[in-house]
Amino acid sequence: MEKNLLNSPQPVLNVIDSLFAEMVLDKALLDFQKKKIQQKIDQSLRDKNKKEFLRLTEELKNIS
Repeated sequence: MEKNLLNSPQPVLNVIDSLFAEMVLDKALLDFQKKKIQQKIDQSLRDKNKKEFLRLTEELKNIS
């Protein structure tokens, strides 16, 4: 009987593992989005596009 208990699924650990994996993925996605926006901000500065710069900086503030 103990053998069955040791081999049974561990729902609490699975939930914690799933939540941790989701947090890691969310962080990676957020970092990727920020990097892309920052690249576009840099480009808008090179292009001297004030309107795009302001739009992108606002977008970056909203996701931070």
